[in-house]
Amino acid sequence: MKIYVRQYYENFVYRYYYKLSIKLVSEVKKDLGKDLSSYTLKEIDTMLKQNDLEPNDIDKIIVVNGPGSFTGIRVGVTIAKTYAYSLKKEIVTISSLEAMAISSKEDDIIKVPLIDARRGYVYGAIYSKDNMPILKPQYISLEALKCATGQLLDKFAYISNQKFENIETESYNPNIEKIVNTFTAKEGINPHSVNPIYLKQTEAEEKQNLELI
Repeated sequence: MKIYVRQYYENFVYRYYYKLSIKLVSEVKKDLGKDLSSYTLKEIDTMLKQNDLEPNDIDKIIVVNGPGSFTGIRVGVTIAKTYAYSLKKEIVTISSLEAMAISSKEDDIIKVPLIDARRGYVYGAIYSKDNMPILKPQYISLEALKCATGQLLDKFAYISNQKFENIETESYNPNIEKIVNTFTAKEGINPHSVNPIYLKQTEAEEKQNLELI
């Protein structure tokens, strides 16, 4: 069984459990508010019991390590690391932007996933038709990302569930089968080396740095 852990934007958490046949066993999608950590642990336990599974039935953990909500990423990564370390299971990471690209409805197209980072900035990237990074995930102004896409010679699509002015986007719906198939063969890494990828400072950190200048 494989577990895919995903935090989506502000307070949404997805948990997907797969048997080796890549059959979807269970899924949760809820607005968790501020009770993110305790609810997530309870939900994992509940889903395992509902499917007559034990934690040791997990053979690999795939965790989204950002970018996105600071709290969601931190909680999701911490839980995934704890499970991997305590159960001695493999863990691999995937960027939220790469997950969006892999899940695209069209394979023969360049993908441009983006997440609103506010104040005219986004978390964005550009992936080739075979999902190799052309522009690595980064905190970038929306205008700069649009300039980068303007240089592309092939057809491309913006991917997001958020709305941006003068940009038509393909909606993002996680294709878990594609994601799991892509990362099943990827070698696991030491859980201690798995860390959130925020790509930008928190507002508190930015304020502190401004005060130090």
